[in-house]
Amino acid sequence: MTYRLVRALTRLLLWLFYGRVDVAGRERIPAAGGVVVAANHHNSVVDAMLIVAVFPRPVTVLANAPLFRHPLIGPFLRMMGAVPVQRRAEAGDDPRKNDAMFASAIGALRGGGAVLIFPEGRTQPQPVLLPLRTGAARMVLGAANDPGEGRPVTLLPVGIVFHDPGTFRSGSVQVMIGAPVPVADVLEAHRTRPEDAVRLLTARLGEGIRARIVEAEDRYTLDLLAVLERAWWEEEARAHPGAAAVPDDEQSLSWKQRVMNGARALAGRDPQRVADLRHRVELYRSHLDALGIAAERLGRPYTARGVVTYVLTNLSWLVLGLPLALWGFVSHALPYVATGWVVKRLGRTAEEDATDKIAVGLVLYPLAWGGEGWLVGRMGGGWWTAAFAALLVPSGLLALAWRERLGEVAGQARAFFAFLADREVGQRLLDERRRLVDELRAMAELHAG
Repeated sequence: MTYRLVRALTRLLLWLFYGRVDVAGRERIPAAGGVVVAANHHNSVVDAMLIVAVFPRPVTVLANAPLFRHPLIGPFLRMMGAVPVQRRAEAGDDPRKNDAMFASAIGALRGGGAVLIFPEGRTQPQPVLLPLRTGAARMVLGAANDPGEGRPVTLLPVGIVFHDPGTFRSGSVQVMIGAPVPVADVLEAHRTRPEDAVRLLTARLGEGIRARIVEAEDRYTLDLLAVLERAWWEEEARAHPGAAAVPDDEQSLSWKQRVMNGARALAGRDPQRVADLRHRVELYRSHLDALGIAAERLGRPYTARGVVTYVLTNLSWLVLGLPLALWGFVSHALPYVATGWVVKRLGRTAEEDATDKIAVGLVLYPLAWGGEGWLVGRMGGGWWTAAFAALLVPSGLLALAWRERLGEVAGQARAFFAFLADREVGQRLLDERRRLVDELRAMAELHAG
């Protein structure tokens, strides 16, 4: 029951914090039996929250021991039955300090449970996979090779790919679940060459996770890659009517991996050409931002009927929703500002930003709401307090939706007036996009040759 409560709260918090949480490969999650879930680690506690929220079955989380002493995070870890891991900083050179952790994890696996581990051993913000430690492989082999009790354990690689991970509402995340890592032949080798088997399984796990992420030197490069991808698929849709302009998660992952692999290979032969393409993508993005138009709107003409319909629909929505949205802004402004102020002064690392905002907000929002409810009750009585409580959640959700809709309408209006001032600006951007995609095709052919 406590696990279900924590998972429900986790799903709610992630849904509120991130604009999108996409999951690919759900069908690969085993319905039963022991499974070690091994994921890359870029966003502190949020990474574990995502796995807990996505997986339909309970997951035993292996968490760094210091987190159990955290006043906000520790209680939730204990409620979920998480198991502490002694990092090298805490365990020193004594591997026996993690004996209890391995025993708990292997016991859970033998009982048909799921265990979550981050085999890199630490969190870091850059979109690369660090060298893996051998803990995941040792758990799989230890649970499967116990005489009389051993049974196959699934080793499931998971890739977590973030966009703007620490920013409220504008951030998004993809959880990419991979195919199980082959284990059967390693089990045989483990009986005679245990260390070789552990290294082999760890190497396979690294390949499995790497196949589900996009690696780049920094997040800025990933942002540029997303701009280039949208340009590519929009041009594909224009060249092949009926083709999808938005790829599914698997297509997107495969495309990005091919482009990044090709760019890395070509950079060794012609670094200037790769740098030039990067600069052109930056310019294209800056032109889109200056115009205030979404990439998918390029090439679509403005019609009188379409403009009137758009204006009336959105203006009506914004006007009708304004009173409740204003109340949502007023009742949530204090905890929102206070959360940002506190997190900024914590001075933590980039990968802890989202975790800190969620954890601090989990305390400050209820406190602020309680104080505001008390104040409303003092000023207006019990009925006003009841109305405040009843409107708290719907007004907050409407305020979020209202703000996002207003931003979209403002961008569309800026783009519309820019087109009125210069009828050729859209065509110039289309030509710029087409040249960008043509250069990418030429570089792909050069790399293939």
